[in-house]
Amino acid sequence: VMNQHDALYTVARKYPGGIDALARELGMSANVLRNKLAPTIASHYPSFEEVSQIVECCHKAGVADAHLPLHALLVRHGMAAFVVPQPEAARQDDLSQTVCRVMSDVGAVAEAVSSALLDGTVTPVEADLIERKFHAALSALGAWRARLRQETEAGLR
Repeated sequence: VMNQHDALYTVARKYPGGIDALARELGMSANVLRNKLAPTIASHYPSFEEVSQIVECCHKAGVADAHLPLHALLVRHGMAAFVVPQPEAARQDDLSQTVCRVMSDVGAVAEAVSSALLDGTVTPVEADLIERKFHAALSALGAWRARLRQETEAGLR
């Protein structure tokens, strides 16, 4: 699993226009940003706020896996994150669809684990796939929980 520093560097490099464009967006020099992103340079580290800004800029720019540094940080601490659905999206999405998605994603985890265990050993590639399936299932569960909370709060208004 990629550590949070490598993940941040990887995501930042994928920003449209690269590190130079991202640095301009953040209002700092490209050189300073490069130093902050290099895990080998101990004198420069991005602050919590800068990490958040980098992830936010990359997410807004449509960079694939923009949230990877956050996931890497949480994995280090034995935790997982999920995206909380926005109320507008939740209203368009039938609650029963959410439940079906949860069941489907949990089924995908079981299928990945089952096929990995067929030969009695779990390869690193299989473990990576299982990890991704677990992440999708946790996201779906988190979304379901958030949807139910939104429904409850809407009912109380």
